[in-house]
Amino acid sequence: MRLKKGYCRLCWHQASQDAKGQVTVLQPYLEKVRHHQLFVTNLHRPRCPGPPRGKSRGRPRFPDPAPALSPASGWVQPALFEARRDFTRFDRREHTRLDNPWLAWSRHVAHRLGEARGWPRRVRLDVDRALVIVLSGHTGGDIVRHSELFPALRPRGLSIERTAEVLDHIGVFLDDRPSSFDRWLESKLDGLTVGRRDVQDWARLLHDGGARSQPRDVATVWGYLNRLRPVLLEWSHSYDHLREVTRDDVLAHLETVHGSQHKHTLVALRSLFARAKKNGTVFKNPTSRIRVGQQETGVIQPLAAEDVRSSVAAVTRPADRLILALAAVHAARPGAIRRLQLDDLDIGNRRLVIDDRVRPLDELTLQATIAWLEHRQRRWPDTANPHLLINKQTALEAGPISGVSISAALRGQTATLERLRVDRQLEEALVHGPDPLHLSEVFGLAEKTAIRYADSAQALLSQAAETGPASTIP
Repeated sequence: MRLKKGYCRLCWHQASQDAKGQVTVLQPYLEKVRHHQLFVTNLHRPRCPGPPRGKSRGRPRFPDPAPALSPASGWVQPALFEARRDFTRFDRREHTRLDNPWLAWSRHVAHRLGEARGWPRRVRLDVDRALVIVLSGHTGGDIVRHSELFPALRPRGLSIERTAEVLDHIGVFLDDRPSSFDRWLESKLDGLTVGRRDVQDWARLLHDGGARSQPRDVATVWGYLNRLRPVLLEWSHSYDHLREVTRDDVLAHLETVHGSQHKHTLVALRSLFARAKKNGTVFKNPTSRIRVGQQETGVIQPLAAEDVRSSVAAVTRPADRLILALAAVHAARPGAIRRLQLDDLDIGNRRLVIDDRVRPLDELTLQATIAWLEHRQRRWPDTANPHLLINKQTALEAGPISGVSISAALRGQTATLERLRVDRQLEEALVHGPDPLHLSEVFGLAEKTAIRYADSAQALLSQAAETGPASTIP
């Protein structure tokens, strides 16, 4: 019979008798018992020696790899044909070659990058395992492709991004993944028969830039092509080439769109046909001498109080609260919030630099900033990312967070970051008077933008004065 922890043998035997209701064969021996000894589990065994006092428990420190230099790069025999390697068949016992100079150099480079970026122990171990798998049989002139890394590292739970970063640093990595822009462009060109090649060349020029043109933001390319796709599909039923499109066709389509859609469609068409004429694929630009016209803008309206309260209640994380404060108090754009760095923050003097403009640090933003910095220190104490706002992805890198991360907390809300920024600038014009110079000085607005806010504030103030003192601007 097995004893439970803390019970003596006699008491446990008596408890067994009461439970079973019967007398065991040991009863005659129990009458002769005059004394007994108590045993608690494992107390009679010698205690295993523990770590010395003052030493912390845990796994031993990951040893630093030996310093290594780049392998000598001499003449390399060009490959006769491309042979893709299958790292999924790697056997650590059979294929590991720790004496490979490329592996030794990459492990040293990974150690230096890990210290510079603040990689935690788990990430360093994962990267080291991945480098052993990929570079044990590496020779000079070989290239490691992303399509070869993914099937070998992902099932093992190893970091593909950090491993690719080390491989790219030593110059042996090739990212052969198709870009998201190329996939999106192919989907938008599907079904077009008129000017398909011209549209593709024009969209790539906008995205990548050229000898005499700067690359545009990807959102601009998306907006242009999304605006032109309906009319290009309509012309595909009648024409086979862009040179067949006439001025009357452009005017006929422009009559079907109004407001901002009319302006954006005409701007996109003018850009497309100007590029086609420059390439010599069309003889005449059918959009020439069609004026965009002055678009009438309405009065900017302030946000309702319940919409602002709903957005405030939606943010729960320290980073989201700081983002909300920067947009609602300092009218910072999402791009400017992403670019903020720790050096732009001066808590002692209560100053904040946003897009090279020094702004005073109010109490609300100060408390949100301190709460975020404390959370950042607890969550990522070893990160080397200089940006103020980071997440679990960028904590291991040096770049800013994505635009999706900035606006994720307020997705679906009426008072988005952009609406809060606009409402803050309108509030400044309502409180301090519709003065464009003041708005331009405080927020760094352009002349036309500052005048538009001033005109909207003047219209709202005039409307409030006409309706009487009982009417207030929310």
